[in-house]
Amino acid sequence: MDAPQLHIFVDEVTQRLLFTMNLIFKDRGIHYAFVNDPIDFQRSQLPKFVYSDYYFEEQFLQVSPADLIFEHDISSKWPVKSLWNEVEVLSFNQKPDIVASIFYVASLYHEYTNDARDKHQRIPAKHSFLDQMGWLNQVVVDRWAEKLIEWLEERLEIRFKQQPIPFSIVPTFDIDHAFAYKYKTGWRRAISRFKDVVKYDKTRIYERKQVESGQIRDPYDTFEDILAIGRAGFPVRVFWLLGDYAEFDRNLPHNNAAHKRLIQKMAHAVQVGLHPSYSSNESLGKLQVEKQRLESIITKNVTISRQHFLKLEHGKTWRELLKAGFTDDYSLGFADQPGFRAGLSRPYPWFDLKKNRITELTLHPITYMDGTLNEYMRLSVAEATQIVDSLMQEVRAYGGEFIPLWHNETIGDYGIWKGWREVLDHTLKSKEL
Repeated sequence: MDAPQLHIFVDEVTQRLLFTMNLIFKDRGIHYAFVNDPIDFQRSQLPKFVYSDYYFEEQFLQVSPADLIFEHDISSKWPVKSLWNEVEVLSFNQKPDIVASIFYVASLYHEYTNDARDKHQRIPAKHSFLDQMGWLNQVVVDRWAEKLIEWLEERLEIRFKQQPIPFSIVPTFDIDHAFAYKYKTGWRRAISRFKDVVKYDKTRIYERKQVESGQIRDPYDTFEDILAIGRAGFPVRVFWLLGDYAEFDRNLPHNNAAHKRLIQKMAHAVQVGLHPSYSSNESLGKLQVEKQRLESIITKNVTISRQHFLKLEHGKTWRELLKAGFTDDYSLGFADQPGFRAGLSRPYPWFDLKKNRITELTLHPITYMDGTLNEYMRLSVAEATQIVDSLMQEVRAYGGEFIPLWHNETIGDYGIWKGWREVLDHTLKSKEL
């Protein structure tokens, strides 16, 4: 027997409303339909509730909606924390609304009205709405969705046949610097050697000689380790930087023969996507050129991406990814703190607030970044694993993709990353728990 269909009375069906109800119901396999004819709604024998202020003589289960869901522009007013049936939600103009709360957080509405930026023009987590509310480490959107469903089931005296949100661990790696020493030629090799001599960095001078002579492995060469993770059954994603040399874009040239062979080897075993260069964030043309470079190397269509430095400009960045032919992006996370930037840990469609519509770009929120724990927060390995455990518990409870962001140079126990491979291993072992 099929699960009961839910009828929802609304005054108007908007893209914002459809996006939100899909997150709550459709993604859990709960069938629903909107009804805006009061007579049809009253005659319906299916489970139903009213998301409207429309007055019915017969008492129906009702949620009074905030204007947010039915507006078409972006307001600069921030909501406040309030209670809805003993659940902390957001209140818009003194009206607590759990549905509008879900839309507000999942659509990143709060970020469009946030002017705080760091030196890379990113919104710092410490200035984010969710951090100020104390919700950054919670998948608050799915928490609210489940509370709403529980309330409906209790009050309507039914039981929806929900499909649980699946849980998985998706290890991801950014390749900003394929190698520390290998395959650097010409002026880049000369400058690197000159810097080592000027600084009298005996360790790097000796290490460089050993790597270039083949006596030891390049410290950034952890690609076999990444492939081993894929062979262990994890859906590994690797994002490759192929931008022209610049201050923040310093990978090997895209046409370096050894570099190309490495990319081809990796793409044969795991999914390789583009790591758009720092400067491409300001140029659709550069983004398209870099995408074409990668596609010509691996002879595959490239559809996944992650922004270098996690640079995002709402909604320009994602809109240009769509124009360039990308279908999935893995940039949704903060650099300075771990957590759930959109209150979700599962893939979901990006809602373009400026155009007020659901898009075909799927966002995959990251859970934590290696540099966040080590370089920004300056945690010990033990402290970092505790944070991983807490985040993992949250994702396991509500479902979704647990996505750690690592780099090839950070998993080799080298330099400031000595001992940090343990954090990645600990994350992957959580699959077995």
